[in-house]
Order: sequence, then structure tokens, then C-alpha cells
Amino acid sequence: MLCGLAAFAHAGVTTDDVLARGARDGNAPAWAIAVASPPGWTRDCCTYAQAIGVNAVLYQGEWSGKPQRVMVLNVWPRALPSLAAEVQADRKRYLELDPAGKTTSFAVRHSDMACEASVYEGSDHVDDVLVFCDPGQASGVRYSWSMAFDDGDPTRRALLDAFMQVVMASRYQRDAASADAH
Repeated sequence: MLCGLAAFAHAGVTTDDVLARGARDGNAPAWAIAVASPPGWTRDCCTYAQAIGVNAVLYQGEWSGKPQRVMVLNVWPRALPSLAAEVQADRKRYLELDPAGKTTSFAVRHSDMACEASVYEGSDHVDDVLVFCDPGQASGVRYSWSMAFDDGDPTRRALLDAFMQVVMASRYQRDAASADAH
């Protein structure tokens, strides 16, 4: 099970540039998410990510258009009162779409912010791991990383390790460059 991923640390992670940026939105200041990408993963904020309506994606090899084996970053303005409420609302939507699906959760100990993880085991034999993070009230946003896997994917362990490396290396920052542009 994925519970062993909860203790994954920053070991071996190097720093990269900003992966995604967002402009000021109401009370939320301009933001940036910086992350160290695992070797061999392609970073995309502006081509495929925009086409599927997310802030950024990381993928290996050629873009296939399939959700499996793609790390997806979503950032949105804070709307619900807590991170737990975000997680609960997402689980409810998932189970409404797949009543035969199963959900489990595990703790994530990110050094800079509160994060909560869920694993969704779909009746379609596609599993998803989803980590919601809250960089704090002053940020005005929350974000999530997600990744889907075929149930019997032989590279699942390595993919999950890479995924958790990205989650744990992700850093929220106010984006003065975007703020200055407005």
C-alpha cells in the first residue's frame, strides 16, 4: 500500500526553477510553485498543461494524452474553510463518480506546509494518488499534485517514489515578478 510514502524525505533532491505561476486573484497575491523535477521528466506549464486545464504537468518520454504516469499540478483560490474540507469534498466527488471505488488516506509531512494525501482505487482499475497542500492563509491559494496509475503497472513503485519526491520538493512562494507585471 502507499502508506509507506508518508515518510518520504527530501533526500537527493536538487533545486529547480519555478514550474508554474499565477497572477493576483482577488485577495490571493501572485504566486509561484517551484519544484525539483526528477531526472528524465519533462516540465510543462504552457502547452499540454494549458490544453488540459491545469497549471503544470511533469511526464516522461513523449506526451501521450493519457492521464496515467503524468504528475499534475493544480492551484486554485482558497474557497473551503480548511484543507480537510478540500480533501473531503474531493473524496465525495470521486465516490459519486465511482461508487464502487475505494479511498484511503495517509499523512504527508511536508516541511513548509500542511498536506494531506488520498489514494483512490477505481473500479476501472486505474488508481490515483492525490496530495492537497495548503501554503497558509496569506497565500490565498491551495494546490494539489496528482498522478494516475494502471492497477498492475510494473513501474508503480518507482513512479510513486518520483511523485512523492516532487510533492515534498514543491515550494510555494509569492511571485513578485507576476505582481510587478500588473
